[in-house]
Amino acid sequence: MLNQQIILASRPDGWVTPENFSLIESELPSPGPGQVLIQNLWLSLDPYMRGRISEAKSYARGVNIGERMVGETVGQVIASNAPALKVGDTVLAAAGWQLFAAMDANAVTLIHTEAVSPSAYLGVLGMPGITAWTGLIDICQPRPGETVVVDAASGAVGSVVGQLAKLNGCRVIGIAGGPEKCRYVTQELGFDVCVDHRSTHFAKELAAAVPTGIDCLFENVGGAIFETLLTHMRVGSRIALCGMVSEFNREPHAYRTLRSILINRIRVQGFIMSDKRETWPGIRENLYALVTQGKLKFKESVTEGLANAPKAFVGLLKGENFGKQLIKLT
Repeated sequence: MLNQQIILASRPDGWVTPENFSLIESELPSPGPGQVLIQNLWLSLDPYMRGRISEAKSYARGVNIGERMVGETVGQVIASNAPALKVGDTVLAAAGWQLFAAMDANAVTLIHTEAVSPSAYLGVLGMPGITAWTGLIDICQPRPGETVVVDAASGAVGSVVGQLAKLNGCRVIGIAGGPEKCRYVTQELGFDVCVDHRSTHFAKELAAAVPTGIDCLFENVGGAIFETLLTHMRVGSRIALCGMVSEFNREPHAYRTLRSILINRIRVQGFIMSDKRETWPGIRENLYALVTQGKLKFKESVTEGLANAPKAFVGLLKGENFGKQLIKLT
């Protein structure tokens, strides 16, 4: 039996293409002392991966040409040299884009899948859900009755942000691309309004959705959308700066409305979840309770097969996914 991996073949110049990656085969890894051999079942694709394949300075070491792509997986232990984990256990690990991985037992997390699907630990119960909680609850600190806006609202992070805000008694405005995603955001997730950023009347429709301004902004997109949102912030408002995915594949946006931060005394905080690993278990417990109680919904976009991961990743960066983007490996 051979392992399969996806490696970075070349750095993208502008938009990422499937040709920037290569699929290779290698011998099945053998677990050493204190390690387990994992057969990966699910692979997570996330926007942060775009930064990892760039030469630009970032908050984490990038992927070099010829190296395996990074990413979180859910898998099953098929061999164990560690007392804490047994064959058959389901685990969460940063195993990267591959079918099998030998990893130290202390680098993986045992997960319980009796009440939730294993894939949920890569979305609502994983890094995206924990990111949503941290940015909204810890940074924005919304109060009942306030207006919360989140862009990329139908995605893995944004969908959780909006639902948590509703649970906290807020008026929630989502921004998403296309009528289908907007219908999902309002009808399924319970947002008060969703504004289609692809609409030719986006600026006018946004203004109508936030007549008294924005108290909390969870920013995922950056660029022209963020520029427009800055003009609607209220005095004393808060912004959790989570991502700027619209600027990954083009020159940085030249912002002209940053004066709003000054005149409205806006508190803006960027955050990276890898800085806060100690908070993950407690937040995951809170999210698990909400999911199992039916108070937190989630949607997944599933692509079959490791070989199709590059194409799915390109689609993710172009906003073609609906909900959490996953690769089903088996």
